[in-house]
Amino acid sequence: MRSMTSVPELRLLGVTLLLALVAGCGPTKVKVEGSFPEPLMEPVPLTMGVWYPEEFANHEFFDEAKSRSESGWVVNTGDAQVAMWDQLLDGMFYKLVHMKGKPAPKQMNQVVNAVLIPHVDELQYAIPQHTNVKVYEIWMRYRFELVTSGGKPIAEWTMPAYGKTPTAFLRSDEAAVNLAAVMALRDAGANFATSFTRVPAVVEWLNGRKPGNIPDVAQEMPATVGTDSDTLAVPVMENTDPDADEADAEGGEIE
Repeated sequence: MRSMTSVPELRLLGVTLLLALVAGCGPTKVKVEGSFPEPLMEPVPLTMGVWYPEEFANHEFFDEAKSRSESGWVVNTGDAQVAMWDQLLDGMFYKLVHMKGKPAPKQMNQVVNAVLIPHVDELQYAIPQHTNVKVYEIWMRYRFELVTSGGKPIAEWTMPAYGKTPTAFLRSDEAAVNLAAVMALRDAGANFATSFTRVPAVVEWLNGRKPGNIPDVAQEMPATVGTDSDTLAVPVMENTDPDADEADAEGGEIE
């Protein structure tokens, strides 16, 4: 006897298949992972504190779209950012201390010379012009605050970083995006290590002068990404709260 399937059952089956298809068409997610070399330099004789704001530690970017869930890419750099800066700062300074809380007048923190607070203020991203060439570009503009453990400003400046997939023959686009991000982070580390002691307000502070007006030492972003024959610039958004779209859908210093 041939089994019969009713019209309602066919409709239900069709809806189930459609939902499964839609669920499988979400954005491509990349969690950036890589290795970061220790700086080859004589450590600066300072006990440096570091405070990673939540938006920095959870940093991610995605294609500019109606929402994060509709983006073609979601790239999370937060853990890699923290790993790279921990490695760099631990080698750059005599001692690195992770602050218990955000530097502020009434915040009881460890005793340090100063506290570094990094931010990612801007990001540009470019995808391959041709599907068979897996080359991506990433530019980032960092902003750094150097403050006392009580939150008093010492210096503030910006710094660019750039990364490009060094080979077009990786097996996957995810690997190419990951490598471009790792290259950008390594570039950031190298730039910071060579420029920190040349920032005017930092020099003034290191010379023992009383911190005064913070000079403008911002660096312009280099040429816009996607200007060569390999890549095409893509508008991006930065989301520091991975749960935001889901919710929408449903103490002392050393002198």
